[in-house]
Amino acid sequence: MPHRQEELTAMLRELRLPTMATSCSQIALKASKENLTHESFLYELARLECEERVQRRIERHLTQSRLPREKIFRTFQWERLSPALRLQIERLRSGAFVTHAHNVIAVGAPGVGKSHLAAALGHELVQQGHTVLWTSTATLMQRLLAAKRELRLPQEIAKLQQVACLILDDIGYVQQDREEMEVLFTLLAERYKQRSVLITTNLVFSAWDRIFKDPMTTLAAVDRVVHHSVILDMAGVESFRATQAREDHAPEYAAIPAVSSQ
Repeated sequence: MPHRQEELTAMLRELRLPTMATSCSQIALKASKENLTHESFLYELARLECEERVQRRIERHLTQSRLPREKIFRTFQWERLSPALRLQIERLRSGAFVTHAHNVIAVGAPGVGKSHLAAALGHELVQQGHTVLWTSTATLMQRLLAAKRELRLPQEIAKLQQVACLILDDIGYVQQDREEMEVLFTLLAERYKQRSVLITTNLVFSAWDRIFKDPMTTLAAVDRVVHHSVILDMAGVESFRATQAREDHAPEYAAIPAVSSQ
């Protein structure tokens, strides 16, 4: 019997069923004690294998996503958001916008939580089985420019097309030159109606000519991004850093009166 158990374990590993291999003897003992049918025994083993496989896939996708691990909804300060904005975000957490290849654009001043919110949504999507890539816009532009110089821009964009939701953080933070603008526009045009983009920006749409330089390209880019999108207007949200600075106690040295020079 021990020899047969070892042989069964080896065969399950050969079939790439590691969880079934490690759980087989334990579930067999349970089946014997509880008089489980052969079908119930096999079902229990298959269930454990499937659950473990899903968890491994989620962990792999989470690593590949490059999402900041600490920026999740559990650490997000919901109380700073309006009820309407909270409702919008709760609806987005279902992940339906990715299924329909719609976009999300979070617009607001620096420090209001746009990046944290985008990352938290990314974590939810990964848990639901979607593929996600988090990147600063500046970093991605350098990646695409390098691909263009090496004559492999189409291949690089095709690789990005495999990602269900591309999170572009701080799209207006860096002043792009014309070459950067062109590759960014190409990327957005390729994803239009095909894949989702989640963008954070401190620029209102009327100021996007700072990114795309000329009015026609700006209009075309905004049209593609905004069409079938959810706009998270965070303009009325107070900066987290400003709030924290106000709530923190002033250091002791700040209260020391100035010494007269006389």
